[in-house]
Amino acid sequence: MTIPVTDDGLLRGDGVFEVARLYGGRPYAWDEHLERLQRSAANVRLEFDLDAAKAEVDALLARAGAGDGTIRLVITRGGRRIAILAPLPAHRPTTTLATVTYAPTRVLDAVKSLSYAANMLAGRMAAESGAGEALLVTPHGRVLEAPTSAFFYVLDGRLHTPPLADHILDSITRRHVLELTGATARVLHRDQLAELEEAFLASTTREVQPVAAIDGRALPRAPGPHTVTAAEWLRQRIDAS
Repeated sequence: MTIPVTDDGLLRGDGVFEVARLYGGRPYAWDEHLERLQRSAANVRLEFDLDAAKAEVDALLARAGAGDGTIRLVITRGGRRIAILAPLPAHRPTTTLATVTYAPTRVLDAVKSLSYAANMLAGRMAAESGAGEALLVTPHGRVLEAPTSAFFYVLDGRLHTPPLADHILDSITRRHVLELTGATARVLHRDQLAELEEAFLASTTREVQPVAAIDGRALPRAPGPHTVTAAEWLRQRIDAS
């Protein structure tokens, strides 16, 4: 397939995508990823042939065999369907975070779009400060998420995550962790970060990754008991799927 350089998916980041993790050649929570892809496409007024995309991914996975990695499905404004197999990105056992001021684009609420330049820049800014990843915080001080991961935290002995109403992505891994752990959605402000007892990132490729420090301040435990439990229960669900 040839993708014209005039495709707005390339020129303007106008398109949608999903990434699922492969376990033994099988994409975890693939139906949920496809449902979100459909919602994202509908929200940006992008029509595509879902059945054709599914058939193309199935054929690609059948040829690839029973390996681990990721499958990325991209739909461009120009109508191209792109499926890409890739190895898992390397993640350290724990990570550190640096806060980066970020204002969500409300018109793209609930959309997993190709327009990820701001997220990627936030990650580079965090790396420049010596951190492993960025923690996005609004200009008004509300803590949101990492550029490609949901953020969970423990405060007063209870597990929480920022609410979707703060214009964060409805992460599939976030959903699963909420279901498994009974964590609650709760607003967190930047000035409360020093009070956190533990924290972790959750995403398709990371599963659950403990956070050891935020803005140079070490957390009391990494991983703490809530993090260990979330990681174990999520892995059990994955293994049973």
